[in-house]
Amino acid sequence: MAFTTLKLEYEGEVATLTFNRPDRRNAISPEVAEDLGAALEEVEAGPARVLILTGAGKAFCAGLDLATLRDLAERTKDNYRLQPGGVKDGFPVGLDANIAEARSMARMFRRLYEFSKPTIAAVNGPAIAGGCGIATLCDLTLAAPEAKFGYTEVKIGFMPAVVSVFLIRQIGEKRARDLLLTGRIFGADEALRLGLVNEVVPGEHLMARARELAAGLLEVSPTGLAFTKRLIHDLSTEDLDRELELAAERSARIRFTSDYHEGLTAFLEKRKPAWKGE
Repeated sequence: MAFTTLKLEYEGEVATLTFNRPDRRNAISPEVAEDLGAALEEVEAGPARVLILTGAGKAFCAGLDLATLRDLAERTKDNYRLQPGGVKDGFPVGLDANIAEARSMARMFRRLYEFSKPTIAAVNGPAIAGGCGIATLCDLTLAAPEAKFGYTEVKIGFMPAVVSVFLIRQIGEKRARDLLLTGRIFGADEALRLGLVNEVVPGEHLMARARELAAGLLEVSPTGLAFTKRLIHDLSTEDLDRELELAAERSARIRFTSDYHEGLTAFLEKRKPAWKGE
């Protein structure tokens, strides 16, 4: 299958998916999300037994791209102005559409989290917001020393709703609170200490180490791997269903606040936001 935003290559039983928008720091757009879903389907249905994810150029994946953010700003610019009369069945007008969009994002992350074959992220540079989620949801995550991580949504009046569901599971609530509430950027060494990264590898050896790990995974039972991955997922399926639905609903609701509108607009205009706290 031909993809416009990524490359999918095969070497024996190892597939390598490369986010391929280096001029835009491999940022997420609707096309990237669609390509990622289609690529995962192709790899899952094919003979490859391990999937490596990485980024072209100097970034792994820098979150939502500017065009997508501008589209969000335009589509939600009047949400925060809704008056009490702009309510239907107890919900602000347009909330259902926003929940549907948030559910779509949740499905993308969950698809990667529940992928039936082992996944290895080779994080070659910044992995921010949604990109950080993609990097850390893989079974194994390698990072070059220059890699940067961060759940930065609060800085633009938004919230890292969906990724928080997975982050708390990975590193615990106290550490997750630090990253989610501050929105700070942190380096590869701290990501290793937190347990979000398995190894820090010199950039020039990053892909070689990813292939070495893949080769090791090819030596064990594919049935054993599949059953083990399925067990890990099934242990938390019911909780994930509930928590991701709650995250989608909250992600949609914050789009009806003035701070969301102000933060997104200020980011696009490259100025400091004037928060109202509402």
